[in-house]
Amino acid sequence: MVGMSRACPTGGLRKEMTKADIIEQVYEKLGALSKKESAEIVEVVFETIKATLERGDKIKISGFGNFVVREKKERTGRNPQTGEEIRIHPRKVLTFKPSQVLKNAING
Repeated sequence: MVGMSRACPTGGLRKEMTKADIIEQVYEKLGALSKKESAEIVEVVFETIKATLERGDKIKISGFGNFVVREKKERTGRNPQTGEEIRIHPRKVLTFKPSQVLKNAING
């Protein structure tokens, strides 16, 4: 079985795929590689993605989607319990926008 199963609020089970599951899929589909080589390939791909995003660069994967690091400016928020104004520090957030191909595949 690929991934772990988790209870879904609407009933049924959701599956969760881990890095180990991805490595197993690469190993099974490529056949010519050892598990160690499959793991190294997956690690290199993830490290490349991580390094690219750390630099603030965008990642576009055709047929899959785009990963973009966005800057959020400093702003004033409010503590919902006390109503006190608080400063929300500037930060970076990672966003993912799926391609139309992936959206169509998910929605059947």
